[in-house]
Amino acid sequence: MSPIVFITGATSGFGKAMACKFAAEGFDVIITGRRNERLEELQEELCKKFNTAVLPLSFDVQDKQSVFQSIETLPEKWRNVRILINNAGLAAGRDFFDEASLDDWDTMIDTNVKGLLYVTKALLPLLIEQFKATGTPSQIINIGSTAGKEVYEKGNVYCASKYAVNALSQAMRIDLLRHQIKVTAIHPGAAETEFSIVRFKGDATQADKVYEGYQALKATDVADVAWYCCTLPLHVCINDLVLTSTAQANSYYLHKTT
Repeated sequence: MSPIVFITGATSGFGKAMACKFAAEGFDVIITGRRNERLEELQEELCKKFNTAVLPLSFDVQDKQSVFQSIETLPEKWRNVRILINNAGLAAGRDFFDEASLDDWDTMIDTNVKGLLYVTKALLPLLIEQFKATGTPSQIINIGSTAGKEVYEKGNVYCASKYAVNALSQAMRIDLLRHQIKVTAIHPGAAETEFSIVRFKGDATQADKVYEGYQALKATDVADVAWYCCTLPLHVCINDLVLTSTAQANSYYLHKTT
């Protein structure tokens, strides 16, 4: 039986790249996201390309009832989940604190923090049971951000939400020790995905400026790092990892050639 990885936010960016990476390495994959048509397209792509089993689950991580219902009703053959990747997340707006939208704040907190909590809480019984049944430690990968390491201008609530991911990863690592669950937080810097398009609400010109003058990370870079973190010896866990392009030192120091 192939191992199973559960990936949130798999319709684009890091999540899609990680689904491709794990499928290529022989994992069966549960892919989740809000856009069902994209999930079905990815399911078809992975099945054809890698001859792997793929289960698409369409739900919004902000919706607590939908999250728990989707996970609690997983078919029996899909319940042996070994790895959870909490990837679903977003930035909405980039405004001074006093000018920011309350709706944007709610969306970021509900997705980046509460969504991660809901999915993890709902899936933990399966991760614990998998360890009991096989003796192989389960693993949780939380995708944070360099914005969870340093606060920058107009980052306010987005940074706060990623600081929360950082803190929750540490808390999980402590509280889940007794279940032998590895917990790894990966904090990428600037990466060229749909992230900036979403942040600037469809303004492609504004989004493109974020990546001008340097080589940003690619989604596949983050997928490769996540895969590496999951392939270490059973007694080894990378707890916390910050990943940037060579042009970036942290959240606010970036060298551009133009």
